[in-house]
Amino acid sequence: MDNNYWKEFEKEYDETDPLSIENYAQKLIGRTFADIVKESAMIREASNYYNQYDDSKRKGRLGELIEECFFHYQCNNDSKPDFDKAGVELKVTPYRVNNNKTLSAKERLIITMIDYCKVIDESFEESHMWEKSKLILLVYYLFDKEMESRLDYEIGFAKLFTPPEKDQYIIRQDFEKIVAKIRAGKAHELSEGDTLYLGAAPKAATSKNRRKQPFSDELAKPRAFAFKNSYMTYVLNNYIVPGKQSYEPIMEEVAEESFEDYVVNKLHEYKGWSVTNLCRKFNVDFEKCPKNLGAMLAYRILGVRGNHAEEFEKANVALKTIRISSDNKIRENMSFPTFKFKELVGEEWETSTFYTYLSETRFLFVVYKFDKNKELYLEGCQFWNIPYKDLSEEVHSVWEKTRQVLCEGLHVTEKNGKHYNNFPKSSENRVSHVRPHALNAKDTYELPDGRLYPKQCFWLNNSYILEQLDEGFLGRSEYEI
Repeated sequence: MDNNYWKEFEKEYDETDPLSIENYAQKLIGRTFADIVKESAMIREASNYYNQYDDSKRKGRLGELIEECFFHYQCNNDSKPDFDKAGVELKVTPYRVNNNKTLSAKERLIITMIDYCKVIDESFEESHMWEKSKLILLVYYLFDKEMESRLDYEIGFAKLFTPPEKDQYIIRQDFEKIVAKIRAGKAHELSEGDTLYLGAAPKAATSKNRRKQPFSDELAKPRAFAFKNSYMTYVLNNYIVPGKQSYEPIMEEVAEESFEDYVVNKLHEYKGWSVTNLCRKFNVDFEKCPKNLGAMLAYRILGVRGNHAEEFEKANVALKTIRISSDNKIRENMSFPTFKFKELVGEEWETSTFYTYLSETRFLFVVYKFDKNKELYLEGCQFWNIPYKDLSEEVHSVWEKTRQVLCEGLHVTEKNGKHYNNFPKSSENRVSHVRPHALNAKDTYELPDGRLYPKQCFWLNNSYILEQLDEGFLGRSEYEI
């Protein structure tokens, strides 16, 4: 269709006014994509639109449908915001209703592709990423896997969104961290786990696609700036859907230091305190000694009364407590959620559940240490995410062997009353292994061959976790309060 076709439509909104655009978008709520197509005057000119927009291989087609059939402007590859005269970017994104009736974003929100060669010369305020994300018209539709056609999905919300100042504070830090890695010639090592709210998400047609980067001959995966799934879930529940905040913030106001430095400095104020004295300080009943006592005390130090913090929920930060013995060893391996045997067999590595979790999660290690009298002290904390090489090589190897074992048939043997299997062992890999993670022998999943077997999960080796800790944690506590 030529440009004259689009000019024939008299728009029912003021394309220079964000509020006019938002008010018009409210008419989408409660309607399906099929409704929008059927009601559009364009159908008289293009009867094949219905089939084109239902192409599940092209994720952006639903957004294009809203642009063309509802707002009546032609889709293009222009780098400017969709409603350029109003500075508004349109984003159409799915959400889920969970079993417990809560809402969550189905996926991250892609903002724009990262041009490795151009972004190194941009400041945050003048970046293409910020131009596309400082004012977004968010159109959320309800994802339902039972629907035969994507066009039958119903639109639930349509609202303008600007990241609030306290979020911008962290988004800016994330942007600068991503750009710093590119400037260091490490675009090929980018990971969503590097950052908090804004991630560098893989964005390619195939896993073999690669792009040049400016300060290294190593080719890098194509990536896009994206708001993380966890951040979009928080946006949905706290900024889009009317309601009160779910979690307490760690920071009430923007600080001069980075968010991560703020957290580390806050926890390190109590470095060298015994767990006993920390319990007294924060009115925690030590006698009951809950399993998550170490994490509970960390949250109390950070000023959070519950066991969830707003910033951690937005950023998908997992708080893990680590206990070091007096001889500088870690007894426990680090476990992750159990995997279903039949589902793992059907996965591909770079879209697998375990790869996705490790590549997108940033961890806060809160470290405690025993003295020779078996008294436990807070040693401090550090933020961490798994290095690219360890994930792509070592963990990948363990995942592939696990998948191979399941495909070829799990072998179980018995010796001296104990059962052994051929899943990858900690002695076979520097980083990871597979072990049981079941309540008892009856807590099982079905194997591909139909047998039931106790639930298993991937673990990070205790020796590997010890390698990742700052050297200062391996010294003795120098004082107690």
